[in-house]
Amino acid sequence: MDRLLSMAVFVRAVDLGSFAAAAEALRLSGPMVGKHVRFLEERLGVRLINRTTRRQSLTDFGRAYYERCKVVLAEADAADELAADQLCAPRGRLRVTMPALLGRYCVMPALLKFAQQYPLLELDLSFSDRIADLAEGGFDLAIRTGNLEDRAGVIARRVARHRMVVCASPSYIEMHGQPLQIEDLASHHAIIYSRPGWVHPWLFARKEQAPREVMPVSRVKLDDMDAIADAAAAGFGLAWLPSWLIRERVEAGTLVRLLTAQPAYAFDNYAMWLQTPHLPLKVRLAVDALAVDLPKVMA
Repeated sequence: MDRLLSMAVFVRAVDLGSFAAAAEALRLSGPMVGKHVRFLEERLGVRLINRTTRRQSLTDFGRAYYERCKVVLAEADAADELAADQLCAPRGRLRVTMPALLGRYCVMPALLKFAQQYPLLELDLSFSDRIADLAEGGFDLAIRTGNLEDRAGVIARRVARHRMVVCASPSYIEMHGQPLQIEDLASHHAIIYSRPGWVHPWLFARKEQAPREVMPVSRVKLDDMDAIADAAAAGFGLAWLPSWLIRERVEAGTLVRLLTAQPAYAFDNYAMWLQTPHLPLKVRLAVDALAVDLPKVMA
C-alpha cells in the first residue's frame, strides 16, 4: 500500500474520531480505513490506536506518530504546490534594481514586454547606479554590468554583453580628422566619463591579454553617459560609449562609429538574485526573458 496515503487516512481517522467518519469523508469503506491503519502498524511493529467495539484511542506512540505524520503530509502538500506553481503563470510583485541608463534603454523595455505576457505580474523597478543589497532592499533581481564581487548567497547569470564604441560627430571629424588606429587617439580631444576620485580609462580588447588601457586628452569630463553622447554629437570631441546608447544617434547621422577595425572591448551584463532552494517562477522566467531579449538590443 502507499505509505503517504495510509498516513493521510490515519490522520483523518484521528481528526474525525472514528474509522466510520474517516471512511465517509474519504469515500472509502470502513474496512479499507482499518486496512490502512493496520498496514502502518504492521510496518512499524507498534500499535497506533487502541480499538474496542465502542471507542478508539491513540496509544502514546500513536499520538507522537500522528504529529509527525501531519508534518510529513504538510511537506508533501507544499512540494505539490511548488510543482503546481511552476506550471502556472507568474504573479505578484517583481522588484528589480538596475543601472539608470542601461535600465531605461535596455532592461525596462525587455521587462515591460515580459510583463505584457502575464497580467497577474506587477513590476517594481528601481533605477540607480548605486549597488543595492538584494536582501536589505527587498529586491528579487539586480542587473549589473562589469566584474562582480564575490558575494555569499547570491547567484549571478550572464544575460548579455555590450560592446564599447569610439564615436564622434560628423562636424568634429570634418574639423579634426578621423582616428584610424588606437595610437591616433593621442592627437584628439575626448569627452571622458568621470566621477569624484575616479576616471574610467578607455579599454580595447587584446587576444589572451588584459585589455589595453588608454586615457585620451580630455576637454570635457561628465558623470552621465547620455550627456557624453549629447556632447559628442555637438562636436566637443571623441566619446567611448556603449553600442546600445549610441545606436539611434548613429542611425540619425549625429554620431559616427570610429576605429571599427579595432577589436572592441565588451562588458558582461548579469542578472543576480539571492540563493534559494526554490527559485520563484516569476524570477526564473524574468531572467530567461532577459537572456533572450537583451542581446538583441545590446549587440
